[in-house]
Amino acid sequence: MSAPDQTPDGDRNETPTERMDRNWNELLQELRVTQTGVQILTGFLLTVPFQQRFGDLDAYQRNLYLELVVLAVITTGLIVAPVSVHRILFRKRLKAELVSAADRLARAGLGTLALVLSGTAMLIFDVVVGRAEGIVAGATVLVALTALWLVIPLRLAHVSGDSPRPSP
Repeated sequence: MSAPDQTPDGDRNETPTERMDRNWNELLQELRVTQTGVQILTGFLLTVPFQQRFGDLDAYQRNLYLELVVLAVITTGLIVAPVSVHRILFRKRLKAELVSAADRLARAGLGTLALVLSGTAMLIFDVVVGRAEGIVAGATVLVALTALWLVIPLRLAHVSGDSPRPSP
């Protein structure tokens, strides 16, 4: 039996405006969850140079660290960007464009977040255990996040007979 707001085929009985409002609200909830973690990770990375052992890092580790800082800042920018888009498009009757742009920004932010997380694991393992272990740890995290954030959702969409839809 379908929910009251759905037709028997599973589609919601809502206007395009209602759909965009719902999509925007769902995206905002996702961004709220992501944004906190991204900001904490970025803040952590920004404090690393002020730690006593930072001077002990070799050139590879320092370069990896700087790449991670750049990626973390880009990730923060991508995850926060929908707020700016919303401010600029506010009351211009461009909700579909807003939702579409915010969706693309959030997807890009998740991609760069996966890189920051795997790179951070790589750096930490490199410093604590060794270079080879760092590479294995980083690759493992990247594969796991790719499976969790991309492969499983795409598989669920395929199994349900619903191919991933382009952004609204």
